[in-house]
Amino acid sequence: MSRPNKTIEPSVIDDEMLQEAVQKQGPPGRAGQIAKLEGIDFKDVKHLQLDYQNILKIDNLWRFKTLTKLQLDSNVIEKIEGLNTLTNLVWLDLSFNNIEMIEGLDELVKLEDLSLYSNRISNFENMDSLVNLQIFSIGKNYIDKLETIIYLRRFKRLRTLNLAGNPICEDERYGMYIPAYLPNLMYLDFRLIDKTTKEMAFQMHRSAIANLVHREGVAFKKLEKIRLEEEELASHKAAYVEYLNGPGLFNSMFTEDPEAPKLLLLPGVSEFVEIYKVEFVKICQVIFDYGLKGFHAREKEMEHFLECLREANEENQQKGVNIIKAFEDKNKEHFNQIQHITDSLRLESVILQLRAALNQLWSRLMNLEMQLVDQLEETTRDFERNISEMVSTYVENVQALIAQCRDLENHHNEDMLEIAISSYEKMGKNEGEEEMPEELRALFVDKDTVVNTVNASHDLHLLKIDNQEDKMVTRANGWVTDLIEKLHTDEINRNRKRVLEINIYIHHWQDELDFLELQDMN
Repeated sequence: MSRPNKTIEPSVIDDEMLQEAVQKQGPPGRAGQIAKLEGIDFKDVKHLQLDYQNILKIDNLWRFKTLTKLQLDSNVIEKIEGLNTLTNLVWLDLSFNNIEMIEGLDELVKLEDLSLYSNRISNFENMDSLVNLQIFSIGKNYIDKLETIIYLRRFKRLRTLNLAGNPICEDERYGMYIPAYLPNLMYLDFRLIDKTTKEMAFQMHRSAIANLVHREGVAFKKLEKIRLEEEELASHKAAYVEYLNGPGLFNSMFTEDPEAPKLLLLPGVSEFVEIYKVEFVKICQVIFDYGLKGFHAREKEMEHFLECLREANEENQQKGVNIIKAFEDKNKEHFNQIQHITDSLRLESVILQLRAALNQLWSRLMNLEMQLVDQLEETTRDFERNISEMVSTYVENVQALIAQCRDLENHHNEDMLEIAISSYEKMGKNEGEEEMPEELRALFVDKDTVVNTVNASHDLHLLKIDNQEDKMVTRANGWVTDLIEKLHTDEINRNRKRVLEINIYIHHWQDELDFLELQDMN
């Protein structure tokens, strides 16, 4: 297999190319002719073959939502891109191109078979998300360091690997190095790795592999710890209480306060602040615990509501299926017999009866849908009332708890002001002036400066507390508003889809009757 002639003007993946490819790969015979006339929706295409098209850039594939197999080999592609929407891809062939770097595969988590044979790649990278990779062909590239294959150890399902034609294959260690470091491999360069080879390879590299496994274990534990912390933080954010299970809010009040370093130099203030911190953090912990409890209560309410919706939908759908089955059992034979009726009057009478039956079927199905709409509307209304009350209660209680933080800060400010003025007055009497740090001397220019400094610190602390309250209240209210809006939108879309399904089904049978009437007229 050779590369396309580069002197030819590179092609772009446009609608014309895609339509031609889809039609060419479409069903044969009569089915293919019908598909060509009616057109094939790109979102229904499972396999797409675009080899030997002189394609330079991967683009315009976002409409292939269900694509599982994509063939782009033997082109002049220089960069892996434009594939992020093809999340159902299982098989991807990019061999015989001009690709220099592995990239653009982050969203292809279902990919099992990847071919990058005969490109210009020199390193394994940017493949971490390919957790289902089983077959990897990257022969005839520029990979020249044996150690780089250690990157492939992360692919626990990898069974087949082709590296033939890379510079590393010339390394005398190659034959034993790969089976030793990739023990799960079954085939290397199109050859089965026998058990004896695996054992010899492992013994040869036993010590190095033991060290590597240890390092991987340590790294895994670190990554697992980070993952768990991120999951925990995500759950805290969902409950609007992130960083409240500790001194986070309190620390931010002082670290972002430019006046705090000076005020902490006042006699006895450090000890006083530590007491304030303990009391403040206790309230934050209460807010945190209450927030998580409220979050779990809302989640439980949501689960119960969604289960009610699911049960109502399934029950209604089953009733609809039963109605349609009863109709088909009763009338399908009539549709079959009608083709053999030669008496025009008899034919007309039967068609009229069937049309009446179809109208009755439509009415029954639409009435059933309206019953479901009413049922879901009542269920949703109850849920909206419950969830709104839960959020309203949550907001009120959060505001009450935040008010306690605000009261603590107000008391702290009063005590701080008292200490600061007392220290200022002592300084005026030259009491302890020798021991006073230079920063406090600058603070004690006059009494107004002292008061303004303490109040500025207090204002910033209150602002941080207010911002925390606003954030929690705004997010909670925003969540319930968005949720209710989404529920209404989803129900409207569900109803429209169901009505469309009913009409399509009825129109199918009406078209059959129209066809039979036309035949009779002819």
